[in-house]
Amino acid sequence: MKKEGSGREEAESGPASGEFGELLKFTLTGYLGGLALAGVLDWLGYAKSALGGFFVRTLSGEGDGILEGFYAMRQRLRKARRSMAEAYGWGKLLGVLAGGIIDLLSRLAGIDVGGIQGFYIPYFYAMSDQIGANISGLVYLKRIKKAWGAALRAYFRHPVMLSSLLVLLLVPFGLLAARVLGFSPSSQVYAALETIAANICWVPPLVGWLSERRSRGKHAGRAPRDEE
Repeated sequence: MKKEGSGREEAESGPASGEFGELLKFTLTGYLGGLALAGVLDWLGYAKSALGGFFVRTLSGEGDGILEGFYAMRQRLRKARRSMAEAYGWGKLLGVLAGGIIDLLSRLAGIDVGGIQGFYIPYFYAMSDQIGANISGLVYLKRIKKAWGAALRAYFRHPVMLSSLLVLLLVPFGLLAARVLGFSPSSQVYAALETIAANICWVPPLVGWLSERRSRGKHAGRAPRDEE
């Protein structure tokens, strides 16, 4: 028997259906695709190609966002129940192109994207989709809660949203520190590795997956008592 308030708990904690577990698979695919393309471009002599770097960084930093966006599309085509995981996927898809646009504008402005001042370039390649996912998740909570105050309270209680926010705030400091210490993406493989290191977008889905497992365990433990 379903208890009152379970819908509220699901809206705040996420569905217990394993959806975030599916999202986790996409991150590794993006990493491998970016590294493979980087290796091929370096071998062909395009280690400094700006266009090649765009594709390498997009795959390494946004490959998971593209695939998660396709996941969200699939959910809509299947007319599945709307969920935080789907909202997260739509947000990531919408943020995919921001990194490339910021990279292009920075080059046109004469900024050395491989130097210390260009530390933010891998950040936006890796995290623009995460920013989109975070905003989309908040909008989803607003739709569920009907008011921004309640949505914000649910946001800061939601493990996926909170871990997403922490990732967005901490990653730029790591990238800046690496550039200050002398790291420079002098090849496509190094550009891919830097973007992969910044792309810890797997953390929020992992937190969501662990939360789903814990939620399923709690419901399984309650089942006999509910039947009574």
